[in-house]
Amino acid sequence: MKNDEDLIKYLLKFISKERQNLFLNKIEERTKHLTIVLDNIYQSRNISACIRSAECFGIQDIHILEDINNFSDDREVSLGASKWTNIYHYKNNIELIKSLKKNKYKILATKPCNANYDISEINLTNKTAIIFGSEINGCSNEILKYADETVYIPMHGFTESLNVSVAVAISLHHLTNKMRNSNINWKLTKKLKNKILLNWLRKSIKSSKEIEKLFIKNN
Repeated sequence: MKNDEDLIKYLLKFISKERQNLFLNKIEERTKHLTIVLDNIYQSRNISACIRSAECFGIQDIHILEDINNFSDDREVSLGASKWTNIYHYKNNIELIKSLKKNKYKILATKPCNANYDISEINLTNKTAIIFGSEINGCSNEILKYADETVYIPMHGFTESLNVSVAVAISLHHLTNKMRNSNINWKLTKKLKNKILLNWLRKSIKSSKEIEKLFIKNN
């Protein structure tokens, strides 16, 4: 821990004061208490838009199931959001569910109808993963089988169908506000903050590997 802190202090010297403050402020707003899962989204543009929304709302981890559709980041859509987040890729749903369970997430799958409750009723006391399904079929039957509960976004128009990236943005806007205004311990541990900060700095500083090697050599 101490070595990471010393390295962070050293690397911070290689970015502007304004960027230092930005990094230090943003890390305080990051969370792993809430995460999203994208279940075989067909269009990569939609996934990139989901990643962008998640990053905007301070979500650090994004899980992508790709046993049918492969994801390729559309940088014009994501605007570099993947640079600041942790993106995990899975080739089968068993691997995904095991990972979420191991990390003690309550698993909620979205459904357009006949769900357990609407998005506003979600209890965020426990770590929560929300799964969003593909554009046409929604969450797969396998995912629905493993989910702890199902949720829906109330809609009152004739169409009753949202683009998946819009559904993610609406859900995260509501849920992160609810989480941040609660007494839930949603913030990152000091260890996790340091780990993420180091990753951000390494990605932001030119020749960061050489600079880090020099630091290690001198210390």
